[in-house]
Amino acid sequence: MSLILTLSELDGDTLARSSRETLTFARSLADAHGWDLHAVAVGEIPDTAMADLRAQGVAVAHALLHDQLDGDAAPAAIAAAINELHDRLGAGALVGSGTDHAAEVMAHVAARTDLPLASNCTEVAPADGGWDLTRVRWGGVLLEDVHLEADVALLTAAPHQTAAADAVSPGAAELHSFKPELDESLHITRVVERASRGGGISLATAPVVISGGRGVGSAEGFGILEELAELLGGAVGCSRVATNNGWRSHNDQVGQTGTRVAPDLYVACGISGATQHWVGCMSAKKILAINTDPEAPMVTRAHYAVIGDLHELLPALVTEVKNRRGVG
Repeated sequence: MSLILTLSELDGDTLARSSRETLTFARSLADAHGWDLHAVAVGEIPDTAMADLRAQGVAVAHALLHDQLDGDAAPAAIAAAINELHDRLGAGALVGSGTDHAAEVMAHVAARTDLPLASNCTEVAPADGGWDLTRVRWGGVLLEDVHLEADVALLTAAPHQTAAADAVSPGAAELHSFKPELDESLHITRVVERASRGGGISLATAPVVISGGRGVGSAEGFGILEELAELLGGAVGCSRVATNNGWRSHNDQVGQTGTRVAPDLYVACGISGATQHWVGCMSAKKILAINTDPEAPMVTRAHYAVIGDLHELLPALVTEVKNRRGVG
């Protein structure tokens, strides 16, 4: 077992942030034991993504080419292709990111290989004929140390737990095309149409997230949050209360049952900070809480807090940002 095979996802022409994190996670194991790091992606791999793979220290990049395969569809078919590639390579570990799509593909891989799948891992090391793991449980509030008994480690890396970092020495990232033999019956799930929510930055990848909760008071109250987010080049999120009240779409919900974010700055406006929501935003580099309650969990956990009425504070903040930027 001399290589690690990592499922890499693309974001346009570049490597997705989650996949850069996953490759950094997998590389720590590869470097420690002198194993080669391989990456596998669905479809043609653009030059910019290849550059990202080289920066991550990838020795070989495998492009899965088949008319049944799509980057974010046909998880059963993608898993079958990965399993076929693994049979040829004999990887000692198969690693995917903890995104919804990659986790679904890895679950199909587990079913096909009859291997146990350890999800949301933060650390891994060979030990006693198996693998010692640390993984995130209970929505991120608990770290669990476990021993996995398996000849091949089948893992997903916990999102936002490993900071993406380039390798000390770039990899060759030799590009190999792989055309699997797939049965038509595997193409049972596929994208038939894509509908855009409109312009703007994705909540999952936004560098700044302005999020609102019960304290915003209404759907109309989110207008000032949207204005601030636009000024800061960010996206608007919300708590589950805002979703339940019909103020915002579930697509905007941050939390254990919504989107987990890791922006440079997370601004929680009128959000008490229940565990369900905290799990979704705790990976932010900096958290600013705006709340009238100084004892609210979000206030006590945040890096910074402003105690006051968001309906007074946010308009003043928007005005100050506009003044500093010379925006009318």
